[in-house]
Amino acid sequence: MGASHHHHHHDASGAHDHGHGHAHHGADASVRRLSLALLILGIFTLVEAAGGWWVNSLALMSDAAHMLTDSAALAFALVAARLSQRPPSAALTYGHGRWPTLAAFVNGLLLLALTAALVVESLRRLLHPEAVDGGWMLVIAVIGGLANIGALFALEGASSLNERGARLHVLSDLLGSVAAVVAALLILWRGWWIADPLLSLLVCALILRSGWRLTRDSAQVLLEGAPSAVGPAQVRQCLASVAGVAEVHHVHVWSLDGAQPMVTLHARLDAGAPADVTLQAIHRQLHDRLGVEHATVQIEFGPCVDAGHAPCQTA
Repeated sequence: MGASHHHHHHDASGAHDHGHGHAHHGADASVRRLSLALLILGIFTLVEAAGGWWVNSLALMSDAAHMLTDSAALAFALVAARLSQRPPSAALTYGHGRWPTLAAFVNGLLLLALTAALVVESLRRLLHPEAVDGGWMLVIAVIGGLANIGALFALEGASSLNERGARLHVLSDLLGSVAAVVAALLILWRGWWIADPLLSLLVCALILRSGWRLTRDSAQVLLEGAPSAVGPAQVRQCLASVAGVAEVHHVHVWSLDGAQPMVTLHARLDAGAPADVTLQAIHRQLHDRLGVEHATVQIEFGPCVDAGHAPCQTA
């Protein structure tokens, strides 16, 4: 564990995250990448917000708002990366792996609320254009863009849902900075002040898109949705070939983080099948074919134990 701080170069690939022994190593690298990106973005969010207010540019303020939520996303991700390293407790029996997803959900909702406010202000400015200082606006927008590029480099090699989310944010941020640069150029070149609220609306569309995706993907995990790669159908198909298994029902697939699948199921065995051997075969099959690390399997010989509550075939 102590040695993991020295491996700056090996964790760029992100490929090491799948092994068991490297879980902490991966989390350490994740914390390092996120901290650096947060530092860069945090500083320039302040610069851009103050600058946008000073030159009276809505496009800059929208971009700053975008960067602010990105900084918040990174801060959430950072806290989450720290928390998810903690062991499970009596109260949180699955550990803290769900925190990042919860953070992503809150962050998505905040993004959507902030965008609504900016859209209203942009529309107001379209009706009553206000003067904007194009020269300084250009300088600040360019600096903001450079900060985003710096943050993207800091997040190179990200693999978790958390960090992928952070990278997506920073990328759409970069587009926001480009929009602000374009608005500044139009104002300098043509004196079109209306370019400012127009391009602010464009940035808002970007924020809405990332906010919606973030909210939707994290809600899928929070609602115990199956991860995209593995569903009940795959589990059934995977176990159809196991000797001694008559049929499986009550199959549930979910995940803590949207990636690593967890499975529970009831397996009805053929009359003479040895339970222990068949159980091992089921676990091995799930692990080897679907990559399931954690499965809970209930073995049954006669009719389903839960039959009193609900017909077994439905699940």
